Amino acid sequence: MSNGLNGLHGLPELNILNPATEEVVATVPTTSAAEVDAAVRRAAAAQESWAAVAPGDRARILRRFADVVDAHITPLAELELREAGHPLGNAEWEAGNVRDLLHYAAGGVERLTGTQIPVSGGLNITIQEPLGVVAVIAPWNFPMPIAAWGTAPALAAGNAVLLKPAETTPLTALRLAELALEAGLPEGLFQVLPGEGPVTGSALVDHPGVAKVVFTGSTATGRQIAARCAAQTKRLTLELGGKSPNIVFADADIEAAAAAAPGSFLDNTGQDCCARSRILVQRSVYDRFMELLEPAVKAFTVGDPRDPATQMGPLISAAQRERVRSYVPEDAPAAIRGEAPAGKGFWYPATVLEGRPEDRTATEEIFGPVAVVLPFDDEADAIRIANTTDYGLSGSLWTRDVGRAIRVSRAVAAGNLSVNSHSSVRYWTPFGGFKQSGLGRELGPDALSAFTETKNIFISTELSTEESK
Repeated sequence: MSNGLNGLHGLPELNILNPATEEVVATVPTTSAAEVDAAVRRAAAAQESWAAVAPGDRARILRRFADVVDAHITPLAELELREAGHPLGNAEWEAGNVRDLLHYAAGGVERLTGTQIPVSGGLNITIQEPLGVVAVIAPWNFPMPIAAWGTAPALAAGNAVLLKPAETTPLTALRLAELALEAGLPEGLFQVLPGEGPVTGSALVDHPGVAKVVFTGSTATGRQIAARCAAQTKRLTLELGGKSPNIVFADADIEAAAAAAPGSFLDNTGQDCCARSRILVQRSVYDRFMELLEPAVKAFTVGDPRDPATQMGPLISAAQRERVRSYVPEDAPAAIRGEAPAGKGFWYPATVLEGRPEDRTATEEIFGPVAVVLPFDDEADAIRIANTTDYGLSGSLWTRDVGRAIRVSRAVAAGNLSVNSHSSVRYWTPFGGFKQSGLGRELGPDALSAFTETKNIFISTELSTEESK
């Protein structure tokens, strides 16, 4: 696949592995710092023309892009299955989410309006102007949707986008760039730059021609990017790590809470910053909850991502599997341990631990199919434990008491909470974290505004001295 750049001899290539088989499915050239500079220049030229396109026409092109994506849902999903190991049904949903994000962003183009503010002596208006060139640095856990979280609203607001996919999952991004051209987006407006973070990513972050960086990834890397953006007063959105609580009160529907819990930390093999990897259960129903949780976890189907019945596939890489193992060695005691395929592939079984709030497994993001169950005494104790991490991305709580649901939702330090469910991310509602889970918000009705500058213009209506005579 081509990234639209002229490759330079001697640059390393990315070998893309199928996580379920460990087979090389593609080899992709990487992008040098010099090629990043050339891409920024092309993007800046394309952005000037794109910003001048009438809003209705810009929206039509984005809707056409969405329609082209829709026509390629299955091949995009199959590509993601091969590079990320996602079950086919999950991957089809992710490709459909890209389509939906493009439609939603297109609907905002003509609603990106300014204001008229009453002033004396004239007329005051505000205008929302695009930033210019936006760099989107996407992760490997949800390659298509998260890339679209930044790309779709940035394009809709009149910007150009340079997308750097993760080293392990560039294939769907490269294909989306091809589909964008097929849909009629101008050449150079949306470019995909595969490469390694220290080279390609660093060049994007440091380039003076990049007006904003959108980064999704680890908190440690996010801090480094924030410091480098600060040196240029560069705009930044960060979506970082999480260690989200799933709080089950004694008055909840315990059967429903236990049945829903596996999906909350096993979806995408636990490689989800919203994973509810800390399960807080009120002490009086703890034993009953654990009795119900075990069969639910063991019933979660792990296997070949191509099988429609599969709910959980492999981890993304051998390195990620070793990271998970460093938290939970295979001989470590576990309250619940599921099954995983033997042989080739980066497999790891669903694992549930019992622990204490201060344990490493209860405070650090493991990013694998591992949860720790923690008992609590009362509402205040639940809130205290829920907030005992540096993260604050998402969470769930289960209760029949509406007042408690509101009190606890207000008290838990997290950007996205759900009651009696595990839903956190919808493209039409805002998403982002508290504390070390990030800066800014993505998605929702204000997504386009995050890629604009507000310009204030005052027009005097006072007569000049000569005119008043």
